[in-house]
Amino acid sequence: MSSHKYFCALTVSMIVGAGCCVPTYAQHKMSLKSLFDLADRQNQRIKVSEVALKAAEEGFVSAKSAMLPSVEFNLQGSYTGNAFLMSRGFSTSGTTEYIVPGLGPQQVQNGKQPTPHWGNSFTAQASQVIYAGGAIRSGIEMAKLGRQLAELDVEKNRQEVRFLLTGYYLDLCKLQNQLQVIAKNIELTEKVIEQMKARREQGTVLKNDLTRYELQLQSLLLTKTQLDDAQKIIRHQMSTAIHLPEGEDFEVDTQSLEEEGIALKALTSEELWQQTAVENNIDIRQASLATEMSEQKVRNTRAASRPSVAVVAENNLAGPYTSDLIPKDANVNVWFVGIGVKYNLSSLWKNKHAIRKAKHENTQARERVQLAREGVENGVQACYTNLLTSSVEVSTQEKQVELADQNYAVVKNRYDNDLALLTDMLDASNMKLSADMALVNARINMLYNYFKLKYITNTL
Repeated sequence: MSSHKYFCALTVSMIVGAGCCVPTYAQHKMSLKSLFDLADRQNQRIKVSEVALKAAEEGFVSAKSAMLPSVEFNLQGSYTGNAFLMSRGFSTSGTTEYIVPGLGPQQVQNGKQPTPHWGNSFTAQASQVIYAGGAIRSGIEMAKLGRQLAELDVEKNRQEVRFLLTGYYLDLCKLQNQLQVIAKNIELTEKVIEQMKARREQGTVLKNDLTRYELQLQSLLLTKTQLDDAQKIIRHQMSTAIHLPEGEDFEVDTQSLEEEGIALKALTSEELWQQTAVENNIDIRQASLATEMSEQKVRNTRAASRPSVAVVAENNLAGPYTSDLIPKDANVNVWFVGIGVKYNLSSLWKNKHAIRKAKHENTQARERVQLAREGVENGVQACYTNLLTSSVEVSTQEKQVELADQNYAVVKNRYDNDLALLTDMLDASNMKLSADMALVNARINMLYNYFKLKYITNTL
């Protein structure tokens, strides 16, 4: 039987038979999916990334608005002082010749000229860029890619929070399983102590023997206290992550873990997990988007070396008319439509280094995609191997528990018949406790490796 088939054949009995997660105090039954749903709505880290996504969406809309026409209005009121006429030699006396259309040369006295004082100006201008060297379209594409990166960032934070909660959840199950094991050993030790007290009264057991078992009982009680305290810490951390109201508690749902056991039974090959990782891993997808963004940055940088062309229309209404020798108290309206071309000639020698820099950054982005793929491939391979190893470990620990139980039963029977020493009983008891605890840890470790595999492939 191959290691994969062997692994799959073991998983269901390992998970369902775990007997995990009996709550010591609880008000709400909570599955992993319920925890995930609460975290999606209430986790602060996810909220922060969702706000960033909204900002990126507005940035995309703003970038698209660059394709719309630009319209400007300018309204101005003013007070104009009197004009002062001087000859070409800056003389304020005498006259200056002034040519009046249709009348010919006229003489005008130098000095102060009567001027309309109150002025007004209204300008309306509309322009539409029809060519900008690709800068507008590349800007829109960069904003679009930025929005997609923000969406992936939200999903990445969700996956990380879910994996964090999964770790807490499994730790809680492990602690509660260990509490069950400790409770059974405490009960067993107390029974042995009662039997030893009875035999002590009969004179068949030394006080030193009884003391050694009482010391073991105190050690078990201390371990129980430590497990209870560790459980409180994890519950608080989980409540903080999902923002449960203060004072509310929950019970972990064993059914959700049994469903994961069914999923483990249908575990696919490593090759399919690798393919799933390539398609779904967020780091790879973000690196690919970063490559596309760097390509757009190259286009945007090149656009600075190209001319920009725009259609412009303007209307100007102003008064009084002061552009003549003698100001006229009248409003003059002027409009025009034309095409404007703007080209920065110095970009031919100034922009080439920026273009080279953008190309190098694009090459770096492509290399990062390959680096991300290599990292994910190694992660999937390692986690899948650890998962197979942990399944064998669970099978081994189950056998060790069976042997430890048998050994304890035999030694206890021999001790009850005065055929074994107390040290043999203590060794058998400690061996049983160690085997039970190791099995609990192995089962939870196997589940943790499975969830880690889902986290690496971002399918959690």
